[in-house]
Amino acid sequence: MASLKVNIAGIRLKNPIILASGTCGYGRELAKVYDLSRLGGLATKGATLLPRLGNAPPRIAETASGLLNSVGLQNPGIKAVIDNELPFLAAYNMAVIVNIAGHSLEDYRQVTQALEESGNFTAIELNISCPNVEGGGMAFGTDAKVAAGITAAVREATTKPLIVKLSPNVTNIVEIAQAVETAGADALSLINTIQGLAIDVEQRKPVLGAVMGGLSGPAIKPIALRMVWQVKKAVRIPIIGLGGIATAIDALEFMLAGANAVQIGAAAFRDPLLPLKVAEGMAEWLDAHGVADVNELVGALEVLG
Repeated sequence: MASLKVNIAGIRLKNPIILASGTCGYGRELAKVYDLSRLGGLATKGATLLPRLGNAPPRIAETASGLLNSVGLQNPGIKAVIDNELPFLAAYNMAVIVNIAGHSLEDYRQVTQALEESGNFTAIELNISCPNVEGGGMAFGTDAKVAAGITAAVREATTKPLIVKLSPNVTNIVEIAQAVETAGADALSLINTIQGLAIDVEQRKPVLGAVMGGLSGPAIKPIALRMVWQVKKAVRIPIIGLGGIATAIDALEFMLAGANAVQIGAAAFRDPLLPLKVAEGMAEWLDAHGVADVNELVGALEVLG
């Protein structure tokens, strides 16, 4: 059987499949369905310095080709994550990637320092799509200089591999990617959700309580592929691709575009076993096409000109 083993900035994964942050909680529910050790890794629900209740409901809205969510980073706070969730995840043979979020540089620094002291995890995924309260509310990830600053601050506070999760809600994602690479990112994950709006015409109101939400699912896959391909040509660090992956072929497309691994999110709501099926399907495709190692496909997209 073809090898599915990949290496992301020193993180060795048995296969390229990682559960995307915000779509799997801390793995407890899924652990009742299958052995989490069969995954390459899991990115936890975003953790903030203090507990957050999240946004007002409704929080989820289905669209014709995707899912809108405005959960609002509901989480028990970093102390509870360290005390209660990381010990549970440590029992599984997979990479535990802790997604962190905040509204100020100091928030991020304190969350990272708390994690560093615990040491009970594999890597940090830095969510820079959060609004920067000190900077007038603009998301950290929409300005190259600000994105680099928050990356540098977190890099200084941890010895663990640092993955920066990029927002697609920008004019030039390549500029942001290069800025955070220079600031110390060990890897990138892209893309995060795209801002969207759903409307109830009968009530003439937004469907979501927070009005706008993040769009995920099949609708964003072509955009995600394009951004992964663009960023791959501009950086030297590994890339984790995500956005609308629901089949083995989807995952292979991302790797051809330049991703070293992939994350699966929205599609797993429909079928919790989907991540395992994708990994199995990738191995079958590789065997059928005489490819001995999945890494042979990374960035192998053939483009004329």
